[in-house]
Amino acid sequence: MKRREFLKTSLTVSSLAGLTTAGLSVSGAESAGADREYYELRIYRLKTGAKSDLLDSYLETAAIPALNRLGIKPVGAFTERESKEAPAVYLLIPYPSLASFSEAVSKLPMDPELQKTGASYLQSPKDNPAFDRIDSWLMLAFAGMPKLEQPAYSRERKPRMFELRTYESHSEVKALKKVEMFNSGEIDLMREVGLGPIFYGQALIGSNLPHLTYMLSAEDQDAHKKHWGTFGQSPVWKKLSTDPQYADTVSKISNHFLVPTSYSQI
Repeated sequence: MKRREFLKTSLTVSSLAGLTTAGLSVSGAESAGADREYYELRIYRLKTGAKSDLLDSYLETAAIPALNRLGIKPVGAFTERESKEAPAVYLLIPYPSLASFSEAVSKLPMDPELQKTGASYLQSPKDNPAFDRIDSWLMLAFAGMPKLEQPAYSRERKPRMFELRTYESHSEVKALKKVEMFNSGEIDLMREVGLGPIFYGQALIGSNLPHLTYMLSAEDQDAHKKHWGTFGQSPVWKKLSTDPQYADTVSKISNHFLVPTSYSQI
Protein backbone atom coordinates (compact mmCIF):
# COMPACT_ATOMS: atom_id res chain seq x y z
CA MET A 1 0.00 0.00 0.00
CA LYS A 2 1.38 3.44 -0.94
CA ARG A 3 2.16 5.75 1.95
CA ARG A 4 -0.45 8.36 0.98
CA GLU A 5 -3.15 5.69 0.68
CA PHE A 6 -2.10 4.13 4.00
CA LEU A 7 -2.34 7.42 5.87
CA LYS A 8 -5.72 8.16 4.34
CA THR A 9 -7.01 4.75 5.41
CA SER A 10 -5.57 4.97 8.92
CA LEU A 11 -6.94 8.45 9.50
CA THR A 12 -10.38 7.33 8.38
CA VAL A 13 -10.34 4.37 10.75
CA SER A 14 -9.00 6.51 13.60
CA SER A 15 -12.06 8.68 13.17
CA LEU A 16 -14.13 5.70 14.27
CA ALA A 17 -12.46 5.86 17.67
CA GLY A 18 -12.34 9.58 18.34
CA LEU A 19 -14.61 11.38 15.90
CA THR A 20 -17.78 9.34 15.70
CA THR A 21 -19.82 12.52 15.43
CA ALA A 22 -18.32 13.01 11.98
CA GLY A 23 -20.79 10.41 10.77
CA LEU A 24 -18.52 7.50 9.82
CA SER A 25 -20.81 4.49 9.47
CA VAL A 26 -19.95 0.89 10.22
CA SER A 27 -19.97 0.15 6.48
CA GLY A 28 -17.54 3.04 5.97
CA ALA A 29 -15.26 1.68 8.64
CA GLU A 30 -15.43 -1.75 7.01
CA SER A 31 -14.29 -0.25 3.72
CA ALA A 32 -11.38 1.46 5.44
CA GLY A 33 -10.26 -1.85 6.95
CA ALA A 34 -11.14 -4.13 4.04
CA ASP A 35 -9.43 -7.55 4.28
CA ARG A 36 -7.99 -6.66 7.68
CA GLU A 37 -9.05 -8.40 10.84
CA TYR A 38 -10.25 -6.73 14.01
CA TYR A 39 -8.95 -7.88 17.38
CA GLU A 40 -10.45 -7.69 20.81
CA LEU A 41 -7.92 -7.90 23.61
CA ARG A 42 -9.83 -8.71 26.78
CA ILE A 43 -8.23 -8.89 30.22
CA TYR A 44 -10.14 -10.55 33.03
CA ARG A 45 -8.68 -9.15 36.23
CA LEU A 46 -9.04 -11.08 39.47
CA LYS A 47 -8.60 -9.96 43.05
CA THR A 48 -5.26 -10.69 44.69
CA GLY A 49 -5.13 -14.32 45.76
CA ALA A 50 -8.29 -15.29 43.87
CA LYS A 51 -8.44 -18.51 41.88
CA SER A 52 -9.25 -18.50 38.16
CA ASP A 53 -10.76 -22.01 38.07
CA LEU A 54 -14.33 -20.89 37.39
CA LEU A 55 -13.23 -18.39 34.74
CA ASP A 56 -10.93 -20.93 33.08
CA SER A 57 -13.70 -23.52 32.94
CA TYR A 58 -16.08 -21.01 31.39
CA LEU A 59 -13.62 -19.88 28.76
CA GLU A 60 -12.55 -23.42 27.88
CA THR A 61 -15.92 -25.17 27.77
CA ALA A 62 -18.38 -22.37 26.97
CA ALA A 63 -17.08 -19.04 25.66
CA ILE A 64 -14.33 -20.14 23.26
CA PRO A 65 -16.40 -22.98 21.73
CA ALA A 66 -19.27 -20.51 21.25
CA LEU A 67 -16.96 -18.06 19.48
CA ASN A 68 -15.65 -20.90 17.32
CA ARG A 69 -19.21 -21.80 16.29
CA LEU A 70 -19.52 -18.26 14.92
CA GLY A 71 -16.36 -18.78 12.85
CA ILE A 72 -14.21 -16.74 15.24
CA LYS A 73 -10.90 -18.55 15.70
CA PRO A 74 -8.23 -19.16 16.82
CA VAL A 75 -8.85 -17.62 20.23
CA GLY A 76 -5.81 -17.13 22.44
CA ALA A 77 -5.89 -17.35 26.23
CA PHE A 78 -2.87 -16.44 28.34
CA THR A 79 -1.63 -15.67 31.82
CA GLU A 80 1.40 -13.65 32.84
CA ARG A 81 4.60 -15.60 33.40
CA GLU A 82 5.56 -13.52 36.42
CA SER A 83 2.74 -11.22 37.41
CA LYS A 84 3.62 -8.42 39.84
CA GLU A 85 -0.03 -7.46 40.18
CA ALA A 86 -3.26 -9.35 40.85
CA PRO A 87 -3.81 -12.41 38.64
CA ALA A 88 -5.35 -11.94 35.21
CA VAL A 89 -6.36 -13.94 32.15
CA TYR A 90 -5.72 -12.40 28.73
CA LEU A 91 -8.05 -13.30 25.86
CA LEU A 92 -7.21 -12.48 22.23
CA ILE A 93 -10.23 -12.73 19.91
CA PRO A 94 -9.77 -12.25 16.13
CA TYR A 95 -12.83 -11.05 14.22
CA PRO A 96 -12.91 -11.29 10.39
CA SER A 97 -14.87 -8.02 10.25
CA LEU A 98 -16.75 -5.45 12.30
CA ALA A 99 -19.94 -7.27 11.31
CA SER A 100 -18.50 -10.42 12.89
CA PHE A 101 -17.77 -8.51 16.09
CA SER A 102 -21.31 -7.12 16.14
CA GLU A 103 -22.75 -10.59 15.51
CA ALA A 104 -20.78 -12.05 18.42
CA VAL A 105 -21.97 -9.32 20.78
CA SER A 106 -25.61 -9.93 19.88
CA LYS A 107 -25.63 -13.73 19.53
CA LEU A 108 -23.36 -15.00 22.30
CA PRO A 109 -25.69 -14.03 25.19
CA MET A 110 -28.48 -15.96 23.47
CA ASP A 111 -26.43 -19.09 22.71
CA PRO A 112 -28.24 -21.92 24.55
CA GLU A 113 -25.16 -24.14 24.72
CA LEU A 114 -23.10 -21.32 26.22
CA GLN A 115 -25.87 -20.59 28.73
CA LYS A 116 -25.99 -24.24 29.75
CA THR A 117 -22.28 -25.01 29.86
CA GLY A 118 -21.31 -21.69 31.39
CA ALA A 119 -24.11 -21.50 33.96
CA SER A 120 -21.84 -21.63 37.02
CA TYR A 121 -19.81 -18.70 35.73
CA LEU A 122 -22.76 -16.69 34.42
CA GLN A 123 -24.70 -17.11 37.66
CA SER A 124 -21.79 -16.64 40.06
CA PRO A 125 -22.91 -14.86 43.26
CA LYS A 126 -21.91 -11.33 44.23
CA ASP A 127 -19.91 -12.55 47.22
CA ASN A 128 -17.90 -14.99 45.07
CA PRO A 129 -17.54 -13.53 41.54
CA ALA A 130 -15.55 -15.22 38.78
CA PHE A 131 -13.53 -12.03 38.20
CA ASP A 132 -13.09 -8.52 39.55
CA ARG A 133 -13.21 -6.38 36.36
CA ILE A 134 -12.81 -6.79 32.59
CA ASP A 135 -10.70 -4.43 30.45
CA SER A 136 -11.24 -4.55 26.69
CA TRP A 137 -9.74 -2.95 23.57
CA LEU A 138 -10.88 -3.15 19.96
CA MET A 139 -8.09 -2.97 17.39
CA LEU A 140 -7.68 -2.95 13.62
CA ALA A 141 -4.98 -5.14 12.11
CA PHE A 142 -2.10 -3.34 10.41
CA ALA A 143 -2.05 -3.26 6.61
CA GLY A 144 1.40 -4.90 6.76
CA MET A 145 -0.03 -7.95 8.54
CA PRO A 146 -3.78 -7.95 7.93
CA LYS A 147 -4.46 -11.31 9.55
CA LEU A 148 -3.26 -13.16 12.64
CA GLU A 149 -0.31 -15.48 12.03
CA GLN A 150 1.00 -18.45 14.00
CA PRO A 151 4.44 -20.08 13.77
CA ALA A 152 4.42 -23.89 13.61
CA TYR A 153 5.13 -24.30 17.33
CA SER A 154 2.03 -22.24 18.11
CA ARG A 155 -0.24 -24.04 15.65
CA GLU A 156 0.93 -27.38 17.01
CA ARG A 157 0.55 -26.24 20.68
CA LYS A 158 4.18 -26.99 21.46
CA PRO A 159 6.03 -25.22 24.33
CA ARG A 160 5.93 -21.49 23.58
CA MET A 161 5.91 -18.05 25.14
CA PHE A 162 4.55 -14.68 24.06
CA GLU A 163 5.38 -11.03 24.54
CA LEU A 164 2.57 -8.49 24.40
CA ARG A 165 3.85 -4.97 23.71
CA THR A 166 1.98 -1.65 23.72
CA TYR A 167 3.33 1.64 22.33
CA GLU A 168 1.52 4.77 23.43
CA SER A 169 1.92 8.05 21.53
CA HIS A 170 1.41 11.66 22.53
CA SER A 171 -0.71 12.49 19.45
CA GLU A 172 -2.89 10.74 16.89
CA VAL A 173 -0.60 11.77 14.04
CA LYS A 174 2.50 10.35 15.72
CA ALA A 175 0.62 7.15 16.53
CA LEU A 176 -0.18 6.72 12.84
CA LYS A 177 3.45 7.37 11.91
CA LYS A 178 4.52 4.54 14.21
CA VAL A 179 2.03 2.22 12.53
CA GLU A 180 3.46 3.33 9.18
CA MET A 181 6.96 2.52 10.45
CA PHE A 182 5.89 -1.05 11.17
CA ASN A 183 4.29 -1.36 7.73
CA SER A 184 7.40 0.08 6.08
CA GLY A 185 9.75 -2.70 7.12
CA GLU A 186 9.61 -3.35 10.86
CA ILE A 187 7.06 -6.19 10.56
CA ASP A 188 9.03 -7.91 7.79
CA LEU A 189 12.23 -7.66 9.80
CA MET A 190 10.57 -9.15 12.88
CA ARG A 191 9.49 -12.12 10.78
CA GLU A 192 12.97 -12.52 9.31
CA VAL A 193 14.80 -12.60 12.65
CA GLY A 194 12.40 -15.12 14.16
CA LEU A 195 10.43 -12.91 16.54
CA GLY A 196 7.31 -14.83 15.52
CA PRO A 197 4.72 -12.03 15.27
CA ILE A 198 1.15 -13.09 16.05
CA PHE A 199 -0.74 -9.84 15.41
CA TYR A 200 -0.34 -6.06 15.16
CA GLY A 201 -3.30 -3.87 16.09
CA GLN A 202 -4.10 -0.17 16.02
CA ALA A 203 -6.28 0.52 19.05
CA LEU A 204 -9.63 2.04 18.08
CA ILE A 205 -11.58 1.76 21.32
CA GLY A 206 -10.32 1.38 24.89
CA SER A 207 -8.21 3.15 27.46
CA ASN A 208 -4.90 5.00 27.04
CA LEU A 209 -5.43 6.02 23.42
CA PRO A 210 -3.73 6.56 21.07
CA HIS A 211 -1.65 3.41 21.03
CA LEU A 212 -0.84 0.24 19.15
CA THR A 213 -0.41 -3.27 20.51
CA TYR A 214 1.29 -6.30 19.07
CA MET A 215 2.27 -9.81 20.10
CA LEU A 216 5.49 -11.72 19.45
CA SER A 217 6.30 -15.35 20.20
CA ALA A 218 9.10 -17.87 20.57
CA GLU A 219 9.68 -21.44 21.67
CA ASP A 220 11.26 -20.22 24.91
CA GLN A 221 12.56 -17.10 26.63
CA ASP A 222 16.19 -17.63 25.60
CA ALA A 223 15.28 -17.90 21.92
CA HIS A 224 13.13 -14.79 22.21
CA LYS A 225 15.99 -12.81 23.74
CA LYS A 226 18.32 -13.96 20.98
CA HIS A 227 15.86 -12.91 18.28
CA TRP A 228 15.53 -9.45 19.83
CA GLY A 229 19.32 -9.14 19.82
CA THR A 230 19.46 -9.94 16.11
CA PHE A 231 16.70 -7.44 15.46
CA GLY A 232 18.52 -4.65 17.30
CA GLN A 233 21.71 -5.19 15.28
CA SER A 234 19.98 -5.26 11.91
CA PRO A 235 20.92 -2.50 9.43
CA VAL A 236 17.25 -2.35 8.46
CA TRP A 237 16.25 -1.50 12.04
CA LYS A 238 19.06 1.02 12.43
CA LYS A 239 17.94 2.80 9.28
CA LEU A 240 14.28 2.84 10.32
CA SER A 241 14.98 3.92 13.89
CA THR A 242 17.08 6.89 12.77
CA ASP A 243 14.70 8.06 10.06
CA PRO A 244 13.64 11.61 11.11
CA GLN A 245 10.03 11.10 9.99
CA TYR A 246 9.60 8.48 12.73
CA ALA A 247 11.08 10.54 15.53
CA ASP A 248 9.03 10.95 18.74
CA THR A 249 6.36 8.50 17.64
CA VAL A 250 6.35 6.62 20.97
CA SER A 251 5.96 8.18 24.40
CA LYS A 252 5.59 5.03 26.49
CA ILE A 253 6.29 1.32 26.02
CA SER A 254 4.84 -1.42 28.20
CA ASN A 255 5.18 -5.17 27.81
CA HIS A 256 3.99 -8.39 29.39
CA PHE A 257 5.46 -11.88 29.03
CA LEU A 258 2.65 -14.39 28.66
CA VAL A 259 2.24 -18.15 28.65
CA PRO A 260 -0.70 -19.93 27.01
CA THR A 261 -3.35 -21.65 29.09
CA SER A 262 -4.00 -25.32 28.47
CA TYR A 263 -7.04 -24.37 26.38
CA SER A 264 -5.49 -21.58 24.32
CA GLN A 265 -5.82 -21.98 20.54
CA ILE A 266 -2.76 -19.77 19.95
